[in-house]
Amino acid sequence: MKYLIKKFIALIITLLVISMLTFIAFSLIPGDAVLSRLGINATPEAIANMRAQMGLDDPVIIRYFRWLAGALHGDFGQSMRYSTMTVSQLISSRLPVTIIMAVMSLIIIALISLPLGMLSARVSGKWLDGLISQVTQVIMSIPSFFLGILLTVVFGLIFKVFDVGGYVSPDKDFWGCVHFLILPATAVALPRIAMVVKYLRNSVVTEMKKDYVRTAVSKGAGKRWVLYRHVLRNALIPVITFVAMVVAEILAGSLVIEQVFNIPGMGRLLVSSISTRDYPVVQAAVLYITAIVVIINFIVDALYQVADPRIRNA
Repeated sequence: MKYLIKKFIALIITLLVISMLTFIAFSLIPGDAVLSRLGINATPEAIANMRAQMGLDDPVIIRYFRWLAGALHGDFGQSMRYSTMTVSQLISSRLPVTIIMAVMSLIIIALISLPLGMLSARVSGKWLDGLISQVTQVIMSIPSFFLGILLTVVFGLIFKVFDVGGYVSPDKDFWGCVHFLILPATAVALPRIAMVVKYLRNSVVTEMKKDYVRTAVSKGAGKRWVLYRHVLRNALIPVITFVAMVVAEILAGSLVIEQVFNIPGMGRLLVSSISTRDYPVVQAAVLYITAIVVIINFIVDALYQVADPRIRNA
């Protein structure tokens, strides 16, 4: 418990430090958010009034603590690009589709990579193991954007199983949105499936060579029982770390896939906000991504203690 409390405190400190660094960095980089909103032909009076309204005349540290106080209450300020929407409204409109696609990708990864990784480990050194290794190597080497285009052509244009470019907002038609996101989620999942299969296969093979496995088998335990009762649990330790990185990456927003399939998710929102100098949105998006990463790391630390009692007692 003390271990998790320390990790939770470190989580809070990390969020505060990253939020401060992000706020200060975007306050110091060249460019004027007021000019981005009013245009280069704005009069000096209009610029001065807008800066006063936005509180940009105050020192950076004061503006940061004012922003932090609002952020703790869910108020991240007003979007400079979308003047009629708050940052919270803008993010909440983009977040559901990113979360849905992330959950779908993770389900696909789990359903395919775990059985395939275990199968590859069980037939290690045989032709089937070599075939799985070659297929996963090919999939890993294909860029995500090309996978997205390939899936679109095959399943959208040739077989016409899915609607190409027919994005539906989840608040209007949830299952229609899920149907549309099957291809993007698959494009996101495929390279990660290949990586998880390799990680799991190598981890299981390494565990199978250890003394406790030979001892269990010599005492009459079946190899399959030992594999799933003992080896898999120990082999999952390094795999959990990699899967956590994958989860954080997907939840942060798969920019390339969102561009290919024209999905209005968090990745596209972040890039478009940076290009238009919509700093309130960028700051909130970076804080969201940071929170996702540190929270997932915290969950992984907890999972380590469940998977390996030695960590729990350390």
